[in-house]
Amino acid sequence: MLDREETVSPNLRQISKVFRRTGWISFWAQLLLAIVSSLIFIFGGFATLAKNNVTGNNAPNGGGLFLAVLSLAVLLYGIYQSFQYVQIGRKLKSENPEVRPKKADTIQFLWTSLLIRGVGMALAIFSAEAIAGVLLGKALTSLGGLLSPMNQIVQPLDLFLLLGNTHTITAQFVGIVAAMFLLNRINR
Repeated sequence: MLDREETVSPNLRQISKVFRRTGWISFWAQLLLAIVSSLIFIFGGFATLAKNNVTGNNAPNGGGLFLAVLSLAVLLYGIYQSFQYVQIGRKLKSENPEVRPKKADTIQFLWTSLLIRGVGMALAIFSAEAIAGVLLGKALTSLGGLLSPMNQIVQPLDLFLLLGNTHTITAQFVGIVAAMFLLNRINR
């Protein structure tokens, strides 16, 4: 009886290995960044509620936070897709050709993954623009010094939320790079 590894071509074994490795690296990197971003957004939400800070000109209350949370939701789906890369890699090294995904299906999955991650990246970038715009507005109105209202001063919480959004952008970027790398690898 032939060993399982002998019935699969060396090229297919290599692609399988690349899918599994890239999938795991992408999965864990994105998961870590998503957890940090989520904790920052949760902390920011509770800090805002605790301060009864309900004025409309704050980064936590603006559309930026809403877009950041949407981007984070898209990121969670992207993390699931990274795990799917691992599953595809496992199926690619199967000795049963019927279990192996077809090349066209795998390429289509990677393009869909890239599109979804692009939407997540766009949401995160628009969120960063909105948050940064609020911060700029606060900074410009706080030039009056101590006479400025407290809700017009840039606070550490505002910058903290911008950092959380930056982690989301980084995680989306990791997903985009992984999908592009796998597309490049499979098309060789």
